[in-house]
Amino acid sequence: MVQYHTTMKKVYNFNAGPCVLPQQAIDAAVEALKDFNHTGLSVISVSHRTKEWESVMNECRGLWRELLHIPDNYDIIFLGGGASLQFLYVAMNLLENKAGYLETGVWAKKALKEAKGLGNAFAVASSADKTFCYIPKGYEIPADLDYFHITTNNTIYGTEIKYDMDSPVNLVADMSSDIMSRPVDVSKYAIIYGGAQKNVGPAGVAFAIIRKDILGKVSRYIPTMLDYRTHIDGESMFNTPPVFSIFVMNETLKWLKGIGGVEAIHEINERKAAMLYEEIDRNSMFIGTAAKEDRSIMNVCFVMAPGKEALQDEFMAFAKERGMTGIKGHRSVGGFRASIYNACPIEAVEALIACMKEFEEIHR
Repeated sequence: MVQYHTTMKKVYNFNAGPCVLPQQAIDAAVEALKDFNHTGLSVISVSHRTKEWESVMNECRGLWRELLHIPDNYDIIFLGGGASLQFLYVAMNLLENKAGYLETGVWAKKALKEAKGLGNAFAVASSADKTFCYIPKGYEIPADLDYFHITTNNTIYGTEIKYDMDSPVNLVADMSSDIMSRPVDVSKYAIIYGGAQKNVGPAGVAFAIIRKDILGKVSRYIPTMLDYRTHIDGESMFNTPPVFSIFVMNETLKWLKGIGGVEAIHEINERKAAMLYEEIDRNSMFIGTAAKEDRSIMNVCFVMAPGKEALQDEFMAFAKERGMTGIKGHRSVGGFRASIYNACPIEAVEALIACMKEFEEIHR
């Protein structure tokens, strides 16, 4: 009987989340699923109260502190529920009188909705008038706010706040999709939080970096599980933590440290983004959707150029055939989105660019 051997074509992962992770972290996770740290147990079966697991938690917190240069007056915790639950955590723990939000996309709107459910919260500025294709500018942050909330990277619309702003009040940032992609001056923030499933791990765990002096100021009762102090005091193990997600997060951060840390990956990320945006701007088949000065280096959003709209489905199929996966735009906006997070290699961006050039040549 003749046996035929087929070669699997190369697949390039541009999914917005869960997203591409470093192979080093995946390989370590596979081994830990079989035998965690020579315990004879799988990492998904080991008790979170063992010294072996506590060492992972301690190492992971240490890597966060080292890679982002987090000052000593901040706590770092890992929680379930994703960033969406953090929308409520923030308002529950900080909102006493009123809070301001920068409305730059779907997730910023959802964060504001949760705060409105607890008290006086409003949009200080919004880019909804142009379908969130830009970051608002020229607004003033009221000095009497309990906090001002921003979403630094907007995955659906491809815009990003790429600097650490000065704020007269406590600054809170959802950095779900650009954390660890660039250096951050943590001291400018009261809270930085996000889901892991973009740059720092798989879905299932959220992180929060919290300045020690801001908690315990609200008069409301805070349910035990929604009180940040519960999880700080419990060192993220008040209840059973999402051990597998934290393990992979730890391995991902070890990979990041090994390639030179946040500073090194930032240079790589800027290079990847510049290459792809240059091709979008050059290619007669496509056009970018975000304001050029606010373009995200994590999520590159684009559509067919005017007059070429009928070719959208054809390009999607064309790209898929060449191994591009996850480039379909969010269902709410359509078009295309290439998410080029930390672990997305330059090779993948080069492959997408080649695909775009080939498509243009066919339809020239």
